Amino acid sequence: MSGVGREASVERQTGETRVRVRLGLDSGPAGRSATGLAALDHLLDQLRQHGRFTLEVEARGDLEVDPHHLVEDVGVTIGQALHRALGDRAGIERYASPAVPMDEALVQVIVDVSGRPLLVYDPAPVAGGVGTVTGYHLREFLRGLAGAAGLTMHVRTLSIGDPHHTVECTFKALALALREAVSLTGEGVPSTKGVL
Repeated sequence: MSGVGREASVERQTGETRVRVRLGLDSGPAGRSATGLAALDHLLDQLRQHGRFTLEVEARGDLEVDPHHLVEDVGVTIGQALHRALGDRAGIERYASPAVPMDEALVQVIVDVSGRPLLVYDPAPVAGGVGTVTGYHLREFLRGLAGAAGLTMHVRTLSIGDPHHTVECTFKALALALREAVSLTGEGVPSTKGVL
């Protein structure tokens, strides 16, 4: 069981965005985000701090159209980096299901680092969000992350409140879920099949 080498760098470029991510699972919290979207940078700070990851994100996108492409592609690229950093996934805890409050808001994120990408997003409607990052953009970020990383992820809004609080505590719950699920707690791949 070793944390050596659990890091990855990924660059993704499309006709709409260019994203560079460096992720270290055992060396944080450290790094910074520069996406051109202050609200997204703020949310990535939550992921970095509460996940205790090294996370560096540099991104450009067609923000004059909508934040959608940038937010989604940042999620995809972080997911690709997570997939690479995990390698064969030997020794990881695999599952996590923390719930995080932020004042009146309460969100639970349940993760299985299964290799089977699926997002079940079951929040109450979130009208608004953090700056220009709304509940809609949050769903697209999570979908991109889960798909690229091979995560089964359920997101449940247990108590909705201020939109900023609801979106931000979703990122905090995601951070705690990832930190716990990727932590090295055993030997071998945590599956009776022998692979994830």
